[in-house]
Amino acid sequence: MSWVPGDTLRAMTIRHVHETVLYANDVVDAARFYVDILGLRAVGSIDADGAAFRLPEGDAVLLLFAPAYARREGRGVPAHGADGAGHVAFRVAAGSLDAWSATLARHGVLVEMDRTWQRGGRSIYVRDPAGNSVELVDGTIWAA
Repeated sequence: MSWVPGDTLRAMTIRHVHETVLYANDVVDAARFYVDILGLRAVGSIDADGAAFRLPEGDAVLLLFAPAYARREGRGVPAHGADGAGHVAFRVAAGSLDAWSATLARHGVLVEMDRTWQRGGRSIYVRDPAGNSVELVDGTIWAA
């Protein structure tokens, strides 16, 4: 049986990403990247177990957890976690990727890839200190 979205599901449309989680063995070191280089605002304290960051527009949150902490039972949410690098993509202001590349270079962050997409959008990819893939997106990269 194949699945095709119907009218009932259209009424329950997902609006946007509310939060995403990446993992780092050294949360404090990785948090510096998101605050000092990408300019995200920390929400609450940053410690060895985790950190939360509010994105500048909308209400999306990036969570950064130590894998062992995320897998721990009894912390108020189901245990979860990942081993290995994750990925997150942030939309940036139109025409700002060259400025981002220069800022990243000033901080010693290597641009791993600079890609122009078929739909005309462009992405640059870097790694945070924990090895997670961080993509900065300008323009359209996915079909509507």
